[in-house]
Amino acid sequence: MTRMTVRRTLLLAAVAALCAGCGLAAEIDREVDPARTGAQAPPRPSATGGADAPAPGPAAGAVPDPATIAGACPASGWRVTTGSVNAAMGLRAMPVTLTRCGTAELRLNGYPDVRVRDVGRRPMDVTVLKGPEPITSLDDPGPHPVVLAPGESARSVFVWRYSAVDTATQRGSGVYVEIAPAPGAPRQTVEPDGGLDIGETGLLGTTAWRKVLDD
Repeated sequence: MTRMTVRRTLLLAAVAALCAGCGLAAEIDREVDPARTGAQAPPRPSATGGADAPAPGPAAGAVPDPATIAGACPASGWRVTTGSVNAAMGLRAMPVTLTRCGTAELRLNGYPDVRVRDVGRRPMDVTVLKGPEPITSLDDPGPHPVVLAPGESARSVFVWRYSAVDTATQRGSGVYVEIAPAPGAPRQTVEPDGGLDIGETGLLGTTAWRKVLDD
């Protein structure tokens, strides 16, 4: 074999080996990316989840905590609310509504039981009257049976005359008003908008509970 023949044989063997390598690399590429998109294979998901894993939601059918429910019915089974104060020539009138939010009937017969406290929650020297007179003449149904089924309401109207109030210290203002359906029943505390400018020795008239009828 001549020197030229040996050199040609070695060159052909090298080319064949190089082509075989190219074929192996191409086969690996086909396994990773069969569609030849150039994209890499997606990473396998972590078994424990990462920082971006969504937080678990509430269990299906979970019952909300009653303490978080707005407007939950008080333990007494009734709720007291006050309306806007109507002021005219020094005479004040404020509607007070008692709503039965419990599951049984509530029976009323007479006037609400009321206690007025100042900004420091100290009892004020206020005389609470059964009836609107002598403060003013106002329709008062007087004591009579009122039966409230769940969801029904009764109303009383509080009346008083303006008396001097220290606007800086709120002295003479009934900031907190404790109201019960009748004497001996537990009271609920409300804070009427603007307070009761009733003074230190004022009179507070009330009308008897009257059932609120649907329109």
